[in-house]
Amino acid sequence: MKFNIRGENIEVTPALRDYVEKKVGRLERYFNEDITSDVYVTLKVTRDEHSVEVTIPMPKLLLRAEEKSLDMYASIDLVVEKLERQIRKYKTKINRKFRQDGSVKQLFQEVNGQAEETHEEETDDKIEIVRTKRFNLKPMDAEEAVLQMDLLGHNFFVFSDAETQKVSVVYKRKDGRYGLIQPE
Repeated sequence: MKFNIRGENIEVTPALRDYVEKKVGRLERYFNEDITSDVYVTLKVTRDEHSVEVTIPMPKLLLRAEEKSLDMYASIDLVVEKLERQIRKYKTKINRKFRQDGSVKQLFQEVNGQAEETHEEETDDKIEIVRTKRFNLKPMDAEEAVLQMDLLGHNFFVFSDAETQKVSVVYKRKDGRYGLIQPE
């Protein structure tokens, strides 16, 4: 793994760099091949909140996690645990669905000589859809969709873009601004 570690409002000390490389480097055991792309790590301090964001771009998969806490080292531990859960969950999903060669399954390897498995009884990894909503998509522009979203008190809104006639999504970002997702 090649690390690209960056600090915002914090100096990345050699000790902090070593800790990140050691902890995030543990994820290599889950993969068949060495990760050749850069692993992007951003360490931020905002007021008393320490956040860590890790992005690992891979050929057929993008792993990304972000965690916040009052301690930078605790945030690093939490983000690594989150990434491990993502990998285990994704690996289990792939093992169920894709059995052919060349699939994303080939990225993951067996840990300790046996395939890492999660049990279906575990509620963390089981995806349960508890509600389905159906509605008509009214053609509108992004600004109107944002207004509708705010009126409903939601943090996202699905709409039909009046210009492109395609389904788009507006969402409220953590920083309070808005984002727009459009199909290609």
